[in-house]
Amino acid sequence: MEKDIIFMKEALKEAKKAEQILEVPVGAVIVKDNKIIARAYNQKETKCDTTKHAEILAIQKASKKLKAWRLTDCEMYVTLEPCSMCAGAIIQSRIKKVYIGAMDEKTGSCGSVYNLFEDYKFNHHVEAEYGICKEECEEIIKEFFKKIRSM
Repeated sequence: MEKDIIFMKEALKEAKKAEQILEVPVGAVIVKDNKIIARAYNQKETKCDTTKHAEILAIQKASKKLKAWRLTDCEMYVTLEPCSMCAGAIIQSRIKKVYIGAMDEKTGSCGSVYNLFEDYKFNHHVEAEYGICKEECEEIIKEFFKKIRSM
C-alpha cells in the first residue's frame, strides 16, 4: 500500500505541472518492476490535440522506452479516472493494473459512467484499484476548475 501512495504522489507531481500551464491537472506514471518508466501530464490545450491526455502520453513514453507496445508487466497510476479513449488505450496496451485517485462522474470510463475494464468482453482484462490519495487528487481538480471559472 505504501508504494501505491509513493507512485500516486509522483502522478500528482505530474498533475501539478499540467495545472501550472492551465491544463486540466491530470498526471500519470507507469511503473515496471517497482520503477517509474514513464511519466506524463495533460497537454491537450498546449498541443492543440485532443489525444494528448496524460495516460496516452505515458503509454507512448513507456512503449518507446521498452521498445514494445505491449505493457503487460506494467501498472499505471493516474490522478483522475480515465475517459473512454484512455481506458481503451490502457486495454490495448495490455497494462496489468491501474491505480486511480479521483473518480470522474462526467466522463469516467473505469467505473463512473462506464466501466470498460469490467463490463465488456475484451481480450485483455485490466485490474483497477480506486481511491489512492483520493482527497489530494480530488482537491487539485476542484481547485483548478474554481480558478478557471473565476478568470
